[in-house]
Amino acid sequence: MLETFEGRTAIVTGGGSGLGRAMGARFAQKGIHVVLADVRPDALDTTVAEMRAEGLDVLGVPTDVADLASVEALRDAAIDAFGAVHVVCNNAGIGAGAEGRVWEHQVNDWRWAIGVNLWGVIHGINAFVPHMLEHGDEGHIVNTSSGNGGISPLSTTPEYSVTKAAVVTLTEVLYAQLEEAQADRDGPRISASVLFPGPHMLRTGLFDAWKHRPAELANPTPRRAPGVTLEQYEQMMADAGVEVQYTPVEEVAGRVVDAIHADDFWILPPSERSDESIRTRAASMLERSNPTYMRAVAG
Repeated sequence: MLETFEGRTAIVTGGGSGLGRAMGARFAQKGIHVVLADVRPDALDTTVAEMRAEGLDVLGVPTDVADLASVEALRDAAIDAFGAVHVVCNNAGIGAGAEGRVWEHQVNDWRWAIGVNLWGVIHGINAFVPHMLEHGDEGHIVNTSSGNGGISPLSTTPEYSVTKAAVVTLTEVLYAQLEEAQADRDGPRISASVLFPGPHMLRTGLFDAWKHRPAELANPTPRRAPGVTLEQYEQMMADAGVEVQYTPVEEVAGRVVDAIHADDFWILPPSERSDESIRTRAASMLERSNPTYMRAVAG
C-alpha cells in the first residue's frame, strides 16, 4: 500500500508500448518518477521522448528481463537517478510466437517464454525486493499475469498459459512471505499484487513479440509462419464470425494505480466469464472430479 505517490519511483518493464507504456504514463501523472524498461531500444526511445514532450518525468533503460544482470543494471540506474525504488511492475511478456498443442511446440518455444514471462518476474523480485526492504519505505510489486494463466488454462499457446499461471503462484508466495517478514516490523510495508489485465483483449505488442525473438532461441525446424500479428488474429476472428473486444490499456493502468493505493492483491476486473471459469476449476478440485475447462479468457 502506498499512502502517497508524489516523489516516489516506479519501474515498469515492457514499458516501450501497450500496457507498460500506459502504466508508466499513469504513474507519471501521479507525480511518480518513472523508469521504463524494454528490450526494444527504438520503441523505448520513442515512448520516452513522447512522454517527456507531455511534461512527464520518465527515464528509459534498455533491459532484457530474461537476464538477471540486465535487471540489476536497471535497478542501479533507477537508484542512481532517483535514490530509491518504491513500485516495481514486472510487466514484460511474450506470447512465444507459436500456436498448437503442447506436444507440437519445440523446446526453444518454452525456453523463450519461460525466460521472459517467468524468469523476468523472478529477476525483478530478486533485484528489487531486497533494496525495497532495506530502504525502509513503503512499496509495492505488481506482477502481470493473464486470464489464460490461472483462470482458464485451455489455450493454443501453452507456454504463455503455463508461465502466466506460474506468475500467479509466485506472487501469492511473495505476498505471504513479505507479510511474514514484516510481521514484527513497525512502519511502512512492502506488498504485492497480481494483475489480470482483461476482461477483454488489450492492444499491446504481445502479438509482435516473435519479431524480437533472440537468434539463439530460434527453432531448429522453423514453423511455416513465424507468428500471427494482431491484424491477422482480428481477421481470423472476423472470418469465424467473432467480434474481438478490447479493454483500453489506460483503463487497466488506472486499476493498477488504484490497487496499489488500496493494497488489493487481486487486480481482477469483474467478468462473469472469468468468474465462471474460476468457479468451475475450484469445484473440480473440491469434488476431485475431472476438469471441464471453458475456452481461454482474454487478457
